[in-house]
Amino acid sequence: MNPEPPVTSDASEAVTPEALRKQYESGATVDELVATSGLSYGTVLNRLHEAGTEMRTSWQTRRMRQDPQARQRLAAHLRTLYEQHGATLTELAAAAEGTRRAARRLLIEAGGSVRTTQQTLRMRAAARAADRQELTLSLRARYEAGATVPDLAKECNYSVATVYRLLHQAGTRMRPKHNHGPARTPRKRS
Repeated sequence: MNPEPPVTSDASEAVTPEALRKQYESGATVDELVATSGLSYGTVLNRLHEAGTEMRTSWQTRRMRQDPQARQRLAAHLRTLYEQHGATLTELAAAAEGTRRAARRLLIEAGGSVRTTQQTLRMRAAARAADRQELTLSLRARYEAGATVPDLAKECNYSVATVYRLLHQAGTRMRPKHNHGPARTPRKRS
């Protein structure tokens, strides 16, 4: 015979996982949720997990309570990193000292939208292209002001061939090559 399911009170049914999650994410601890809901510690944890709640450590709760606006500021900061600097969710998680999932949730809370991997790659490629264009124009200006290619290569920590390629891409008119060796005596034609 199967045992009958335990009878649950209407009060415990009324406390939904989403309601517990909202309270928890606004700063309540699990112990406080147990006290206010009348549910057991395990039931509160199960409902929080059921709602997909990202659990905090005790120091994260303390930090959150010291400054109630900390979560909103962190979310806004992560959104700026994500949208203006092209950071990935992994980089946001490292900046927030949390998980990718928590960083994603904060980003969405701040009004951001999550990019696809391809969108991130295109964004970063465009930023690298802009940086490369700026470098080529800078190299061209310094070369035209009299700097030598080996000096530019040493300054930028690039090879001489790379500096030549970048100068060529910038449309630089190259100076004639100089013969730095000993002077040659011209051959006499007979």
